[in-house]
Amino acid sequence: MRLLVLAVLSVALMVVDARFTLLKPVRSQMSLVLMQSYWITDLPQRLWQGVASQFGSRTELVAENEKLKTENLLLQGRMQKLAALTEQNVRLRELLNSSALVNEKVEVAELIGMDPNPFTHRIIINKGERDGVVLGQPVLDARGLMGQVVELMPYTSRVLLLTDTTHSIPVQVNRNGLRAIASGTGNPERLELRHVADTADIKEGDLLVSSGLGQRFPAGYPVATVKEVIHDSGQPFAIVRAVPTAALNRSRYLLLVFSDGRTPEERANDAAQAQEALDQHGGGPIIPATVPKPAVSVIPAAVAAPAVAPAAATPAKPAATHTASTPPASAPAAVKPSAAQPAAVKPAAKPPVSAPATTGGRE
Repeated sequence: MRLLVLAVLSVALMVVDARFTLLKPVRSQMSLVLMQSYWITDLPQRLWQGVASQFGSRTELVAENEKLKTENLLLQGRMQKLAALTEQNVRLRELLNSSALVNEKVEVAELIGMDPNPFTHRIIINKGERDGVVLGQPVLDARGLMGQVVELMPYTSRVLLLTDTTHSIPVQVNRNGLRAIASGTGNPERLELRHVADTADIKEGDLLVSSGLGQRFPAGYPVATVKEVIHDSGQPFAIVRAVPTAALNRSRYLLLVFSDGRTPEERANDAAQAQEALDQHGGGPIIPATVPKPAVSVIPAAVAAPAVAPAAATPAKPAATHTASTPPASAPAAVKPSAAQPAAVKPAAKPPVSAPATTGGRE
């Protein structure tokens, strides 16, 4: 009987809870009480897990630690590779943009080695004599000039950087054209301008470009940026320090510039000859230039003789005497070159003039 009563009461509570909201405050209060009971009932399991984690075997912990370290190392290596590929893509895009601004022919090279001597600034690239590289060829990166080729091998080359103590390059201030000589100091981040007058118009921030006066570097390429100018009233020359625009310690991909080796006079002469040939070719038929002139001078001579002969051949006898006297002179004229043609025309013109005079005397 009690069981039936409890069952009916339970069904009634469920129906009331489902249909109405009267039991909602009671349910919230009951949840607070039941929460404590849930925590108490779950306490043994949590204690067991804590003890198991505290007293776990050392071997499992070491193995798990090594596994995590390996995974971490692999992930870091992949991230570094992605970063390297991203930077390489950026540098190649910069090289493509800079090579589009270069007037001369260029070829991309890669740095494969550096000179271990700390007192010399030289690098090795993967292009050599077999690739057309020549001594003294300029080398630049995406930001400016780096140096020049000083040693050739079949498949590699050695490049002397601008900052080497034995290297100098003629430069000029891009702002006003002031010329100077930039020399290496042995510091990869510094160049010095030698023998710059203390009153020269040069200041911090000026861009130095190659002047092209040495016939080694093409003109107009960025070399350095003036960082410091020190004026001393007691010295005739100012102390000018500059920072190379090229990333000498960071660039991996370089550009080899194949500039025109002709002198300005040779280039001007070649341009004049090409223009003259173009003008002649556009003015008329130039290919048979020596043939048409003799052909034109011979044809009128052959036509003129018959044209004059009928006019002077109206009397029968003079024409006969004339034809008898002219064949010996006209026959060699036909055999001689075109230069003798005018001499053959003159005898043909004189008899017709004298023939009417003789006929008039006879009449």
